[in-house]
Amino acid sequence: MMNCCTFNTHGSRTYMILTIKPCTKDDIDDLLKVARQSYLEHYTYLWHDQGTGYMQASFNTGKLHDELSNPNSTFFLLHDGQKFVGLIKLNINSPIAGFPADTALELERIYFIKEASGKGLGKEAINFVLSFARQRQKTVIWLKAMDSSIAVAFYKKRGFQIINEFDLRYPNLKEEYKRMYVMSLQLS
Repeated sequence: MMNCCTFNTHGSRTYMILTIKPCTKDDIDDLLKVARQSYLEHYTYLWHDQGTGYMQASFNTGKLHDELSNPNSTFFLLHDGQKFVGLIKLNINSPIAGFPADTALELERIYFIKEASGKGLGKEAINFVLSFARQRQKTVIWLKAMDSSIAVAFYKKRGFQIINEFDLRYPNLKEEYKRMYVMSLQLS
């Protein structure tokens, strides 16, 4: 595990250390637990079926095993000193308009459980992603975010810009939540 960051939460004198652990297939159970808990706490309102179909398709042992077997994808579990509180999924060589695969990194997922939200962990996770990308000589990081999500403002504050938009086509996704932004951050 890597100690990534120490930070002060909400101006208090309590400091937390975010530890970021690269994942292997041995971590599938922990990844599933964090992914499912986070999704249930943050995203069920998007769906007519409370996200049941999406979760069954996306957060299962077989799917994660396949994703972890892909040498282009990597997962990290985020630990706050007490327990796993989040995850990151990166696609290491993932092209985007104007940037070939070897220069572009996709931040596919960044999830936190509810009790870890709003404590500065997201900023530290993004700092980790920036460092990870720079170590691999990437010139751009890109991601997709729902246009209705507070995450858009979070990413904009960190320098990401909207470069495209499209609509999701998942069954049971409510119409008002189908619009997605593609956002990117060019690294200097």
